Amino acid sequence: MTVDVNSPVSKGLSKSPARRGRPFRLARPPVSGVVRPRLVAVCAVLAVAVFAALCWDVSVGEYGIPLTDVAGALTGSGDAGTVLVVQELRLPRAMVGLLAGLALGVSGALFQTMTRNPLASPDMIGLTQGAGTAVVAGIVLGWDFGLGPQLLGLLGALVSALLVYTLAWRRGTTGYRIILVGIGVSWMCLSATDYLLARGGRFEAQASMGWLVGNLNGRDWQQGAPLAVALAVLLPAALLMGRLMRTLLLGDDVAKGLGTRVQTVRLVVLLVGVGLVAFATAAAGPVAFVALAAPQIAQRVARTAWPPPLAAGLTGALVVLVSDVLARELIPDTELPVGIVTGVLGAPVLLWLLVRVNRAGSGG
Repeated sequence: MTVDVNSPVSKGLSKSPARRGRPFRLARPPVSGVVRPRLVAVCAVLAVAVFAALCWDVSVGEYGIPLTDVAGALTGSGDAGTVLVVQELRLPRAMVGLLAGLALGVSGALFQTMTRNPLASPDMIGLTQGAGTAVVAGIVLGWDFGLGPQLLGLLGALVSALLVYTLAWRRGTTGYRIILVGIGVSWMCLSATDYLLARGGRFEAQASMGWLVGNLNGRDWQQGAPLAVALAVLLPAALLMGRLMRTLLLGDDVAKGLGTRVQTVRLVVLLVGVGLVAFATAAAGPVAFVALAAPQIAQRVARTAWPPPLAAGLTGALVVLVSDVLARELIPDTELPVGIVTGVLGAPVLLWLLVRVNRAGSGG
């Protein structure tokens, strides 16, 4: 049985007590069911920060609402006008941003753990682009078949995932092949999207571009409800898969030796991750870099050997909500799409990860 020299566990073998004459043992794999107090504390702090960001997001606008009045309005108490503005006009938009960020953060954590590569995210391996191509085709060509953007986005992401998984299969899949094939599929989908935009009329192109940059403008419960249902089903599945998925950090051979069905775990994780990113993209558009950056931020704050899904999801929700506030407040009388702000904030994180991986001399 061999050990992947790039895994977080095997990197610590050089510090083994065997040098002092003690029996050589592998480091304890990161699959223990012991509750980690720091991780629990980080999740609790992030949950409070997300609620505070939600209240902040709801409070800003042409009709400013003091933060002290927002919490009461959320429960239906207070001035009737304030309750109307908060619950009917602003809360649906903020909740779509919160749920989309949560889904993207969890999805990014799943893919980065599955591939053992910090650069792996739905943005990088074609899933977001596949969902975008399907939705744009529905807008420009009218090929929605009565499905609507939610199901079109899910269908597009599933087709992209199937294509990536099929092309990366060679007596099994590896994280490295999934990433390389995914980059190719993402560029193929981007080219198809550009062709559709060039072919479509002015109205269809404007509607598509407003969605493609990642936008929360005009979002309501109609977009948020399907995403909430998807999270209610897929988030518990992602958390339950965590123990099996973390054995992949030890390398395929060690994971098989521990009784993990590697290819089955990868396939299930892929399906759960695709579902999360598809519904999030259909609801809020392809919000850039959240799925890439949120898991890395959460991993470093929690000090774990892998991106923790729940902490990554809460970080993603926090990033989207804060970015939405900045998108509306940075430039007076101008409301930027939230995807522009997350792109500006996420690009340095991508560059930092590229430099870090290059210095490590490994793709993960």
